[in-house]
Amino acid sequence: MVVFTLIALGVLVTFHEYGHFWVARRNGIKVLRFSIGFGTPLFRWNDRHGTEFVVAALPLGGYVKMVDEREGPVDDSELPYAFNRKSVWQRMAVVVAGPAANFLLAILVYWIVFGMGEQGVAPIVDGVKQGSVVEMAGLSKGQEIVAVDGEPTPTWRALRTRLIYRIGETGPITFTVADQQGVDREVLTGQLNGWLTEAEQVDPITAIGLTLYQPPIIPVADDVIAGEPAALAGMQPGDRVVSVDGEPMPTWHAWVEYVRARPGESLTVEVDRRGEPVTLILVPKAEQAGDGTLVGKVGMSVVVPSFPDEMLRTMEYGFFGALKRGAQETWQTSLLILDSLKKMIQGLISVKHLSGPITIAKVAGASAQYGVAAYLTFVAFLSVSLGVLNLLPIPVLDGGHLMYYLIEVVKGKPVSEKVQLVGFRLGLFMVVGLMVLALYNDLMRL
Repeated sequence: MVVFTLIALGVLVTFHEYGHFWVARRNGIKVLRFSIGFGTPLFRWNDRHGTEFVVAALPLGGYVKMVDEREGPVDDSELPYAFNRKSVWQRMAVVVAGPAANFLLAILVYWIVFGMGEQGVAPIVDGVKQGSVVEMAGLSKGQEIVAVDGEPTPTWRALRTRLIYRIGETGPITFTVADQQGVDREVLTGQLNGWLTEAEQVDPITAIGLTLYQPPIIPVADDVIAGEPAALAGMQPGDRVVSVDGEPMPTWHAWVEYVRARPGESLTVEVDRRGEPVTLILVPKAEQAGDGTLVGKVGMSVVVPSFPDEMLRTMEYGFFGALKRGAQETWQTSLLILDSLKKMIQGLISVKHLSGPITIAKVAGASAQYGVAAYLTFVAFLSVSLGVLNLLPIPVLDGGHLMYYLIEVVKGKPVSEKVQLVGFRLGLFMVVGLMVLALYNDLMRL
């Protein structure tokens, strides 16, 4: 988990800082140091231009140090290469280059992901919660949700994204649904009222009242771990658990819950082995759960069923189509992040939605387990987030510097150092405060 997080952050920070570095060099600014990380240097070397490249011990960011009279005396011979001596437009270009590099990276990563082809499962209603938004709208079992608010939702992921856009809002929400043949379509309207304003870390599909169809998971053993209770009892791959202590086990969930509730107890398990009934005596071992309680585990996995072919949605984009799709995804993700920030400021969604390094690490590890495409998608999302957040008009961030330079363009002279110092302190207070809040949210989720 930590390794995947460090890889992701390392790539994002390197691209961001290289954006500043590359544009600074192109504008005749001398770069003294290019650092990935803070603190004690682990590796360092110099190029022919005299720039020192550093990989430091604390991988929480990076920086590009340029010749600048505001940071100390500058030799007369180097004054033409000082950052502060460049035109306001050149300084703006250097500042914008970091976030721009993150957006470019996101487009490239999404390009790779969409170049692999996009596959998902159609969102077909399996059930609706009584009294929920979707029940009031009139959705029913067997319908496929093909659009939300007019935006196509060919897959679960697309449906979840469209619903996320509506978090914290009040007003009508429309669902375009089709029958199982995908022929007859109708638009159903529900009503949101401060939807999920106070909620945190929820699945919007479940929260809106939907249960989407999934093939039932039958308790058929896939992998039986040697030395664990299931293997010691004689369980074999392919065995189907029929009953335990005379109680039928129709689903994998029922089997897991029965075992978890009986750590250390002797269970009489009836299995179907290639059509023949077999009786096993199995004793689940006791393990401590996250809440401190003891639960039973037997050391086996289940055969995961496949979705019917008619429910699978595959999108092939081609070389240039994938690039276009990557740019669209980067743009839409940027808008979603900005919309979420706006709603947070307005109080429409809870600040509990803020996440810090612990959550990032957990998601990075989980996405890596789901495969290359999932991990790359997560990296691209982080890159967009870094680009958007750095452009916010908060002193300390790139957006704060950009704001000062825009004021300089309008006024015709730079913002006074006194004002910039006050802004720096306020910006630092805001950024540190948000980081502390995000870390607090992470700890509370643990």
